[in-house]
Amino acid sequence: MALADVRPAVQVDPAEYARLLGYPRGHRLEGRAAVLAAEAEAWYAEHGRPWIFAREAATLALDADGVRLDGRRFASARLRQSLVDAGAHGAVLVAVGAGPELEAEAARRWLDEKPDEYFFLEVYGSAVVEHLVTQAGARLCGWADALGLAVLPHDSPGYPEWDIAEQAALHGLLTAESPLPGVLEVLESGALRPKKSLIAVFGLTRHVERLTHLRDLVPCERCAFTPCQYRRAPYRRGALRSTARAFDEPSRADEPVLDAAAAYTVNARALRRWAAERLTLTPRDDGSTDALFRYEGTTCSNMGYPLRFEYHVRLGPRRDGYPIDGQRCVPAAGDTGYTKMCNYQGMGDALIELVDGDAPLAGQPLGAIIGWQRPTSVAGCYCDDASRVHKWGLVLETIHYALAQVRQERPLDTTGEP
Repeated sequence: MALADVRPAVQVDPAEYARLLGYPRGHRLEGRAAVLAAEAEAWYAEHGRPWIFAREAATLALDADGVRLDGRRFASARLRQSLVDAGAHGAVLVAVGAGPELEAEAARRWLDEKPDEYFFLEVYGSAVVEHLVTQAGARLCGWADALGLAVLPHDSPGYPEWDIAEQAALHGLLTAESPLPGVLEVLESGALRPKKSLIAVFGLTRHVERLTHLRDLVPCERCAFTPCQYRRAPYRRGALRSTARAFDEPSRADEPVLDAAAAYTVNARALRRWAAERLTLTPRDDGSTDALFRYEGTTCSNMGYPLRFEYHVRLGPRRDGYPIDGQRCVPAAGDTGYTKMCNYQGMGDALIELVDGDAPLAGQPLGAIIGWQRPTSVAGCYCDDASRVHKWGLVLETIHYALAQVRQERPLDTTGEP
């Protein structure tokens, strides 16, 4: 099976776009928001260059704690388990992209000090990527159905239990036999450029009957491609949440858990940008939430050597006030900038252990970040306590902002003010 489409039809579902913008289910865009959304869609219809690529892996093998695709090993326990549960015998490698034009235009609007236009275009790019991967899955379902097969929900590096650092290896498999129809590269951190892109693995199984008994393996429940003729179950938004922005609805409709009008120490415009570009929130079926914040800075010496760190936060259920149940801060995969920090020269990896051991506000509800008195430090490095605590404050405020604005059933603010 092979597919390369450089002119896929893009018809973003307005409800999915509104969801990604942060509006509650059933909300209709009005006023300026409706105008901005229409302008983003019109610009992309004229200038966007979307593409889809897929090819069937020649071989699939299961290891004790991972999978092998065409002989290359990937350490994803969740992907392995879904393949085992479905009795999968094969896999399809998929890549989609909204094209570099959208990101270039969004960047231009940001530089022109048009944050609202920037935000709506950025989010539209995310909606395009979701649509493209959904469309790719639907086309795979059509191909598989004719052969008596079923396609499993996709998984990707960067999703829970799959290190984003393996993105480069998967990209290498995708391009091993032929180039992709669109521009796509993997950075040292594992992130994709253009960022409005996705690479994924769809499992294949001959045991179609298993999908009706194992809820996590029903791809139709998370597929929004409404005209699909191969649907086996109705679409249930939020029933299965493997994508970064598929937030479930609040469990209560009364008092919000987080204060959407909280007094942050950081400007709301910066928080909105960080939430969109640096933060990934992944709700889990047990009610907890995994947060990943990607920090980029520079050392205070050596002429400002680039640093990249990843903050991992596990939050407990909303009903409990999103308690901070786990915290880690580690250098991003492939980053060596931390070795240039002045204190690293004398402490070595002991400094990184200190960084990883910091856990401010551990066990407290996320709302405790509001009003938390902490030192202010402009240092980009991690050499002293003040700089590390200051960065944790920025990370937790960004997470609070994203959840308060998205989960409390109100749209993301686009005025630049809290």
